[in-house]
Amino acid sequence: MAYKYFPQTDEDIREMLARIGVGSLDDLYAEVPDQIRFKGDYQLPEAMSEVEVRQYIGRLADNNHQLVCFAGAGVYDHYTPSAIPSLIERSEFLTSYTPYQAEISQGTLHYIFEYQSMMSELTGMDISNASMYDGTTATAEAVLMANASSKKSNRVLVSETLDPKTRAVVDTYAHYHGIEIVTVPAQDGVMSRSALDALLDETPAAGVVVQQPNRYGIIEDFSGLADSCHAHKSLLIMNSVAADLALLKTPGEWGADIAVGDGQSLGIPMTFGGPSVGYMCCTEKLMRKMPGRIVGKTLDSNGQRAFVLTLQAREQHIRRQKATSNICSNESLMALYVTIYMSLMGKEGLKEAAQLSYDGAHYLYEQLLASELFAPAFDQPFFNEFCINYTGDVDALLQKLEANGILGGVKVGDHTLMMAVTEKRTKEEVDHLIKLCHE
Repeated sequence: MAYKYFPQTDEDIREMLARIGVGSLDDLYAEVPDQIRFKGDYQLPEAMSEVEVRQYIGRLADNNHQLVCFAGAGVYDHYTPSAIPSLIERSEFLTSYTPYQAEISQGTLHYIFEYQSMMSELTGMDISNASMYDGTTATAEAVLMANASSKKSNRVLVSETLDPKTRAVVDTYAHYHGIEIVTVPAQDGVMSRSALDALLDETPAAGVVVQQPNRYGIIEDFSGLADSCHAHKSLLIMNSVAADLALLKTPGEWGADIAVGDGQSLGIPMTFGGPSVGYMCCTEKLMRKMPGRIVGKTLDSNGQRAFVLTLQAREQHIRRQKATSNICSNESLMALYVTIYMSLMGKEGLKEAAQLSYDGAHYLYEQLLASELFAPAFDQPFFNEFCINYTGDVDALLQKLEANGILGGVKVGDHTLMMAVTEKRTKEEVDHLIKLCHE
């Protein structure tokens, strides 16, 4: 086979041409007028050997400035077990797409089923779909789902502490579906419960969207929130970074109706911003309002275990106007990625990685506060990401850190820096960052 993904041999081509009664590839295009045929040379580089290609790509890669990452804001530098790339690069995984003849794709359905099982357990919810594009679109789809479930309101309340990137996607979706988005104000970095209660009392809302940890890395206390939402016939939608749920109280434990978020933190490399995977889980009651697909397990006619597409409420399978959503695909390869990651790490491994991230962030925070250069931005608990005020020039500090090989965080205010720590950051790297801040 000359090419991995182009398996046709010269003999194959001759047989195909003979079947349609054409003598050659040139004859195949004989009806194309000569005057519109391109006869020049394509502006493509000369062919290279494998060694030359590797050298060329290597030179390009050398232009990348590799930094030690203390930035987060939705994308995190977590450990990736080396076995994962080797497994997902198998051709049956790497080239697979939506299984339109689903039941013959037992391998694909199997890993999707395992993905759903793991995500349901991680979030504490009843049902998981077969993944979404990313955390932002998953959240926007959850807003549409809440709106579709409501008979009395097209209004959705969104906490001001939701990530601005996610909020922008929610606003776009809502605009074209006639959904009114109302912001719930924040106070001291967390959603104001009194403001939420007032808005719920004012006019019915289809849903309430919150984030845990929120856009500032703060762990919010949502005690009683689900009861308040449900008393007003509103669904509670909770957005979370997937890896944090290994230690934090799950959306299911908070009483959420829909759990959404990004799964990049489950071992997917940052790779300059993508690809990622979005997850969506919900209560069994809402299963038929959920977009995408759900894979189930059953027995075949021989009594053997088999996997099937149990629910596929999408426009490619039913009448478009009846579809729960027009989202037309998912990140199946990345769903496989996080499935292998969670299988390899296990429950204790996920907890250990989360604990190391938590401990590292709190060590960095305490060391920065020990100097007179930094002060707390909020007096709130946080997980592995925090905001901190810098007395000097934030831009100059970030440039200084970058010049010394460190991506020092994300500027979120004139004097406020948001920093994140994962299990990959060593004490030596943290101490080096602290030393540079003091020089």
